[in-house]
Amino acid sequence: GFRGCTVWLTGLSGAGKTTLGFALEEYLVTHAIPCYSLDGDNIRHGLNKNLGFSASDREENIRRIAEVARLFAEAGLVCITSFISPYAKDRENARRIHEKAGLPFFELFVDAPLDICESRDVKGLYKKARVG
Repeated sequence: GFRGCTVWLTGLSGAGKTTLGFALEEYLVTHAIPCYSLDGDNIRHGLNKNLGFSASDREENIRRIAEVARLFAEAGLVCITSFISPYAKDRENARRIHEKAGLPFFELFVDAPLDICESRDVKGLYKKARVG
């Protein structure tokens, strides 16, 4: 039978991670494959609303997301995560969490050119970064 897994989409802000994640979710649903998408909107406003953007808070954010993704995967769902997750060590920890549970973990880097990401800057992150 089908076993759950996690598909971890990572990349720059505006790269299209969430768009691709929701498209994958729609495809899986139409093929009767149970799945759920996690992204900044449904995690940062609830489970992780007490976290900021320091290195330690980012690490805890990704750890919590990995644990939730593992729970969905253990329940037999494909869990699709869409997060910038900039630190390799945090993504490796997410992978280890799944490996310890015997669950597949697929990390995909959504590679989009910086100028495209900046043109999609709905949150104003690139503008803020350039201003300082």
